[in-house]
Amino acid sequence: MPSYLETAVDIARESGALLSHYLERKVGFELKGKHDLVTEADRASERLIVERLRTHFPSHGIVAEEGGGHESSSEFRWYVDPLDGTTNFAHGFPVFNVTLALEQAGEIVAGVVFDPTRQELFTAEKGGGAYLNNRRIQVSKAQTLEDSLVATGFPSRQRHLNVNIHFYYQLAMITHGVRRAGAAAIDLAYVACGRLDAFWEFGLNPWDMAAGLLLIEEAGGRTSDMRGAPASVQGPHLLAGNGALHEEMVQLFGEIFNGKYRYPIPEILP
Repeated sequence: MPSYLETAVDIARESGALLSHYLERKVGFELKGKHDLVTEADRASERLIVERLRTHFPSHGIVAEEGGGHESSSEFRWYVDPLDGTTNFAHGFPVFNVTLALEQAGEIVAGVVFDPTRQELFTAEKGGGAYLNNRRIQVSKAQTLEDSLVATGFPSRQRHLNVNIHFYYQLAMITHGVRRAGAAAIDLAYVACGRLDAFWEFGLNPWDMAAGLLLIEEAGGRTSDMRGAPASVQGPHLLAGNGALHEEMVQLFGEIFNGKYRYPIPEILP
């Protein structure tokens, strides 16, 4: 296992340096869909990561966001997001990262999230704990939503179909605040190290959350879907937190799913 994680760390650092180079150049972007951005940096980073993984682990499968992956019958599969936070990156907003995770026989066993702007490297392997720059990390000790700082995200595409604004408003009224930084892997890493107490989101892709799920579990936290069922990288939604808030959040989300609101959304005054 150490060889997998160590190799992933080296690849993530190399990719992060490449992204920093592109950031300095202020590269342009194009649209994959009506709102979904992609940059030259996304593609270059993915090419680098896929080439390195295929060199080190030629039999492994690779699932990568920009479609440059590699099919395989191996029990090993890598999930790769070469640039998580593309919209931030394209605008020069310094919240983005590289994330890789390794799945073995359906279980995530290693994960890396690297933030090149802060030189913060989050790593975890199954049963081995979670770390930030080689120092052990743990989830926060917040016991109630009223004492918590939480985070979420919204999709780039089909925003008109996303219901998360209902959940966002209720949590914003109850907690110390809801942060929306635009890079799910970093949000999950921040839950793992206690900077955030919980995170939820609809419609994430496997590469967005695979490493983060392992980080949180190895840091003593808890993950599920928003209804409390077991978390899955293929699931429709995700709830991840320090564990102490989990049941309270599942109960609150259940109310919202059923159309019950503790705090009505205010009307706009003329």
